[in-house]
Amino acid sequence: MPGASSDRIRVLVAEDSPVTRAMLVSMFESDPTFEVVAEARDGREAVDMARTLRPDLLTLDLEMPVLTGIEAIEQIMSSNPVPILVVSGFANAQNAYAAISRGAVDVIDKPGTSESEIEAFLEKARMVSSVPVITHVNVLRLSARIVDSPLMPASPGSSTIGPVFAIASSTGGPQALARILGQLPITFSSPILIAQHIAPGFAAGMAKWLATVSRLPVKLAEGGEALSAGVVYMSPSEAHMTVAASGKIAFKVLKDTDIYRPSCDALLESVASTYGSRGVGIILTGMGHDGASGMEALKAAGGMTIAQDEASSVVFGMNQAAIARGSIRKVVALADISLEMMRLVEDPSAYVKNPAL
Repeated sequence: MPGASSDRIRVLVAEDSPVTRAMLVSMFESDPTFEVVAEARDGREAVDMARTLRPDLLTLDLEMPVLTGIEAIEQIMSSNPVPILVVSGFANAQNAYAAISRGAVDVIDKPGTSESEIEAFLEKARMVSSVPVITHVNVLRLSARIVDSPLMPASPGSSTIGPVFAIASSTGGPQALARILGQLPITFSSPILIAQHIAPGFAAGMAKWLATVSRLPVKLAEGGEALSAGVVYMSPSEAHMTVAASGKIAFKVLKDTDIYRPSCDALLESVASTYGSRGVGIILTGMGHDGASGMEALKAAGGMTIAQDEASSVVFGMNQAAIARGSIRKVVALADISLEMMRLVEDPSAYVKNPAL
């Protein structure tokens, strides 16, 4: 728009529904920090406008004519990458997270019209617009595999089961999780619990998507179930997942004041309390500081604590906070985290034997 300030966030809105498109444009125009530079009615227009306008942010629906949202993301991120925020109903959550593997930064449900929903949407848009993006050509397309070996319970007092892994992640986390899980072998014999900051309603779809890139079974966690070796448990966004002293999954009720959903600190602190030195905490890319206290508790309990390094992080925030707090034993590139996990399963005391870790 003529005369617009150069420090405003330039937004391209891609949405085939005129009503929804007008609503999103109105939301952006209500905030002086944004400038809507164009509106795309289909996937092809989104690709062409992203190339010529080079916006700071592209909001994109997945179900569009000419080119689908997935196809548009693949073309944009392989040639002229821009930060992309997928705006889609959670009924389409599995495809939304497939979009993440193509290079989209984050996913959000189509916002309502209340003041709080509009502000949450705009805050997410601000955050995504600030994320540096690169050309994205490597797409994760592994087929899901079925585990045919018997599952072993990972009880708190058992010494026959190896470490219990708890992973904390936020912005950029879905891509990182897909990379880690996709590299783990079907013989991986420890349970993995994941607290990923996620929009309400999207956790089940993300779990189904991760199951397509993982050799291990991935499921949405259920209250009261015992952990089993080689199973990946995803926390729902509607509660904070923890592990009780019994070794079973337990949920904590969300409070209106809770900023992070689900809480990484709650998961990590429960693993520290229940498993002590057998707990392994891994903190990945993400905004904010959630997980730093939990990693500190886990280290104090004698557990292993690992942080993703800055170079491989989409956002060096949560992991940076944990490192600054002194609660991290080892900083590792994303490509090597699965190797660290496999090493710890083979020899859980390895990091204790090596004082450098």
